[in-house]
Amino acid sequence: MPTYTITELAREFDITARAIRFYEDQGLLSPSREGAGGRNRVYTPRDRTRLKLTLRGKRLGLSLSEIKSLVDMYETPKDTAAQMHRFLGVLAQHRETLEQQREDIEMSLAEITAHEDECQRLLAAIGAPAAQAE
Repeated sequence: MPTYTITELAREFDITARAIRFYEDQGLLSPSREGAGGRNRVYTPRDRTRLKLTLRGKRLGLSLSEIKSLVDMYETPKDTAAQMHRFLGVLAQHRETLEQQREDIEMSLAEITAHEDECQRLLAAIGAPAAQAE
């Protein structure tokens, strides 16, 4: 079975060794230790997969506790239907949050546009040249 060093995983996933140690501290990874005083971390294919799933979850915007809960579900393959329902629930909740954020952003952009239009109208009324957008 292949093993990986922290440097190899950091390079493969384009993250820092510090980030990997952080995920380890959060209980997402559990490498074995080798060498004098157990200084060298040795990651298994299981750790590599957990790291990959963790980074995927971060890209989706999930919290570390949500990611840990989901990744831990895959350690017990007996309840796949329950796992998928739970994952769908997490995704639905995250979708709802993102949809609300999108709505908030669209409202803010509309307000900015209204303020810009009003400023342009006032500038035109007093005969001042319009400002250039940066």
